[in-house]
Amino acid sequence: MKRPEPSKLEMQVLSVLWNRGAATVREVLEAMPDRKARAYTTILSVLQVMEKKRLVSHTSEGNAHVYEARVSREQVTGPLLRRLVREVFGGSPASAMQQLLAENEMSREELEEIKRLIADYESGKGIP
Repeated sequence: MKRPEPSKLEMQVLSVLWNRGAATVREVLEAMPDRKARAYTTILSVLQVMEKKRLVSHTSEGNAHVYEARVSREQVTGPLLRRLVREVFGGSPASAMQQLLAENEMSREELEEIKRLIADYESGKGIP
């Protein structure tokens, strides 16, 4: 059975869990990337819905529930990026990359990493 696509808020929660590993509701709340003020119960409710969608699972540690992602970043972002490239950029990864480079300030290190990824792809290391 296919998992439902995460909402924007669910994507942020997943991002926290992918970056830091297992976390309590409070830890997720404090690490949310957009830094918006939210109630503890909001994040708790989102995590409970995500658990029903099989995006996260939890274990109990005392009174706290510790949540972790059940899906990898690649499982979620791969289909989203493919759809974005197809629907917004007419199927052209080069157009998507051009937009990404135009809209984001990148350090020399990040640009070197992109070049390395392209070189790996060309040499066959990055081809699935």
